[in-house]
Amino acid sequence: MNTTNFALRHIGPREEDQNQMLKTIGVDSLDQLIYETLPDDIKLKIPLDLDEPMSEYEYLTHIHELSKQNKTFKTYIGLGYHPTILPPVIQRNILENPGWYTAYTPYQAEIAQGRLEALLNFQTMVTDLTGMEIANASLLDESTAAAEAMSLLFAVRERDQKKNDVNKFFVSENILPQTLSLLQTRSTPIGIELVVGNEESFDFSSEYFGAILQYPGKNGQVTDIKSFIEKANNAQIKVAVAADILSLVKLEAPGKFGADVVVGTTQRFGIPMGYGGPHAAYFATKEAYKRDIPGRIIGVTKDVNGNRALRMALQTREQHIKRDKATSNICTAQVLLAVMAGMYAVYHGPKGLEFIANKVHNTASTVSNALSKLGFTQTNTSYFDTLSVKANASKIKVIAEKHQVNFFYPDVNTVTISINETTNLKDANQIVAIFAESAGKETIKINSVSEDNHISESLQRTSDFLTLDIFNSHHSETELMRYIKKLERKDLSLNHSMISLGSCTMKLNAAAEMLPLSSPNWGSIHPFVPIEQAQGYQTILKELEDQLTEITGFAATSLQPNSGAQGEYAGLMVIKAYHESRGDHHRNICLIPSSAHGTNPASAVMAGMKVVVTKSTEKGNIDVEDLREKAELHKDNLSCIMVTYPSTHGVYESAIKEITKIIHDNGGQVYMDGANMNAQVGLTNPGNIGADVCHLNLHKTFAIPHGGGGPGVGPICVAKQLVPFLPGNPIIKTGGDQAISAISAAPFGSALVCLISYAYIKMLGAEGVTQSTKIAILNANYIKHRLQGQFDTLYSGECGRAAHEMIVDCRPFKANGIEVTDIAKRLMDYGFHAPTVSFPVAGTLMIEPTESESKAEMDRFCDAMISIKKEIDMASKDDENNVLKNAPHTLEMLTSSEWLMPYTRETAAFPLEYVKENKFWPSVRRVDDAFGDRNLICTCAPIEEYMDA
Repeated sequence: MNTTNFALRHIGPREEDQNQMLKTIGVDSLDQLIYETLPDDIKLKIPLDLDEPMSEYEYLTHIHELSKQNKTFKTYIGLGYHPTILPPVIQRNILENPGWYTAYTPYQAEIAQGRLEALLNFQTMVTDLTGMEIANASLLDESTAAAEAMSLLFAVRERDQKKNDVNKFFVSENILPQTLSLLQTRSTPIGIELVVGNEESFDFSSEYFGAILQYPGKNGQVTDIKSFIEKANNAQIKVAVAADILSLVKLEAPGKFGADVVVGTTQRFGIPMGYGGPHAAYFATKEAYKRDIPGRIIGVTKDVNGNRALRMALQTREQHIKRDKATSNICTAQVLLAVMAGMYAVYHGPKGLEFIANKVHNTASTVSNALSKLGFTQTNTSYFDTLSVKANASKIKVIAEKHQVNFFYPDVNTVTISINETTNLKDANQIVAIFAESAGKETIKINSVSEDNHISESLQRTSDFLTLDIFNSHHSETELMRYIKKLERKDLSLNHSMISLGSCTMKLNAAAEMLPLSSPNWGSIHPFVPIEQAQGYQTILKELEDQLTEITGFAATSLQPNSGAQGEYAGLMVIKAYHESRGDHHRNICLIPSSAHGTNPASAVMAGMKVVVTKSTEKGNIDVEDLREKAELHKDNLSCIMVTYPSTHGVYESAIKEITKIIHDNGGQVYMDGANMNAQVGLTNPGNIGADVCHLNLHKTFAIPHGGGGPGVGPICVAKQLVPFLPGNPIIKTGGDQAISAISAAPFGSALVCLISYAYIKMLGAEGVTQSTKIAILNANYIKHRLQGQFDTLYSGECGRAAHEMIVDCRPFKANGIEVTDIAKRLMDYGFHAPTVSFPVAGTLMIEPTESESKAEMDRFCDAMISIKKEIDMASKDDENNVLKNAPHTLEMLTSSEWLMPYTRETAAFPLEYVKENKFWPSVRRVDDAFGDRNLICTCAPIEEYMDA
């Protein structure tokens, strides 16, 4: 065995296992299986042109050398990104722990109680600091959160008869530049008119439905949001506030002043800058808007025994159900980072956060005083951490960079300095010395930090925050380590067993891919540093773009979209810009097959398009004749089609080239959803099939971990005609020469985790990524054959083969009183997370094993499913007291002195022999979703409040 071959470590089945699996399927070779699975006319004729694969050791040496090309200057740029101190206990036990980073979105609440509690802590932290009533469990970044706030206020205006035809939205000129760019992107398609201006001279006209303020402003000034909000409320204008979360320790909560929405980023709570992300944004609002809030909310409910349990609340907002009526996209979350930020608050508590915030503010005050003594004018009269200094910007820049220091330069006569958690007395003296040198003066030595308060008295915080026990109990490392472990034990993740989620691709996230994320040379780079200071990043990002461009068969790639949902939106906006460049402003019809991902119609509506749904055939394929009819009917206004390939039904549709030709013949572009790209890599590609743009889910096909529901990255790859329109950034040049405005806050999105996908491709090479695709198809077909005779597969290709995933039909079991949910919950007793439930067909399971799972693990899963089928056969519609309806079974239930079930405890807990070796215990019994929605509690409320509900 070649121990340096990464593919052997990444791919699960050994060669002898593969031979046995092929025999089970009934083919002579892997090539025969691929021949019978893929239509011949879409297969690639030549292999991918990628570098020779590296071993893990070679890659780690390579990435370490590249990291030295990043210059880790002292950085005071601010603008929403700051150097932080990540507590090592959080780094080691969460960021570097597969028990946390390989978990899936908490759709199966009973085996996600740890993550759900950590997210409830996050929501409580946010509501406390913002003074709002309800918060979600994170969004992608501050700028997209601000755009969601604008969209929410626009949506709720319709309930006000005086405002329902008003479309003007005021944006303070103090807003962060990247946020303004994103507001511009999001406003136009949905008919919002942005008006940027000075908040002090705003006239509060009835023409406005809403406004957004920055608190503190982009250059550091803390403006009087209190009086602005008061006037806005009187004028029935709703107000969103984008607030620095650390500043809210010292600044009064915007909710106390009557704000309607408060948004921001939690990056300052211990999360590395990572050249732009990933970081968890926060979104808080009034309870009156709980059904309009974007993303996910974690809520308190009870299980069937009446015990407290957590789950995602108001789940009917999820896209698969509401589709084009969805509030936003539920996939836009950063769970792992939200968990880390929440733990930062748990670890430091209110007193620790006060110490950090005071240190930042006092250091800023001390530097301001010293600069004033040197003769410089500092113009901010009320500030938290950022100073705005009148000076020769170009002269300061040269001296600062000579001393390896970065400030920000808004104009030729202004330098801004954002003090952060890491800034110490030595750093403060260095800042002052740089300004002294520029003035040709002797520096002023700072010996101690002053305790001046430069926040206007009317805006100083008086309200309490983080008063609950959880934020006042775990301040020693021992206590926090044990608390993190206690939560981890409640969650099933990939370090326990296979997670066979169709459409979500829970493959190996290799340790060698993850290790560089902990390096300060990658973590401590601000996204707005001069390009020459980030050459390590620039090399990797350019090479990753080239790798993805080659794999997809396109002309160029943008890494900016920081989730698959953002990638969908970005792809559609690029298509829209292309049509408009040709004078075709009227092209707004988006055809979407009925089998498409639920996120597709939601994204199309956000992009200002009108959705027309096309039919599917009984075999689950796109109905080509219906598609042709609708394409021709709408040919004058056709913008695009959104198509997933292989289809959401797990089939390589043979008519795909005919479909793309129909769209092109009628003036449209083809958007391909890259959710199933892991079944294309090396065998075919979107360019070859005839698509014009696709987004990729780097957390699926290219090994970025799901992190419990985020981070994800959703780059778009485009054909030649769309290259000019790739998204830009207002500070760092990105995109094409006719770039659309920003899609994400940072120029290269969540750049830090792009290292993972770069590593994945670098270590596998062309042969390895292609073999991964082939083995994914082999594994899916092996499970399909093992389950034959027990479970019917709904859709297959023309030769009876599945793609990389398949849908098994559980609807016939209703005759025995068993629903698909019962099977999902019973799988927990066998130690497995359920496959995807009821998507894309209600009452089904969509199973995707990925290439990383061994034959032994797949056999355990198949044994569990076959055992469950026997339990189904024994069940009766007339008696719900059975092992499936009572699943999952908890340790508390099994060790109770009383056992009244008609089956044994052993049957409940250890239905197969292998379960005894590695038992996973769900921490709660089946949760009651309806109770939680009727009695919505979304913070760490005292138990009395929960009991009252």
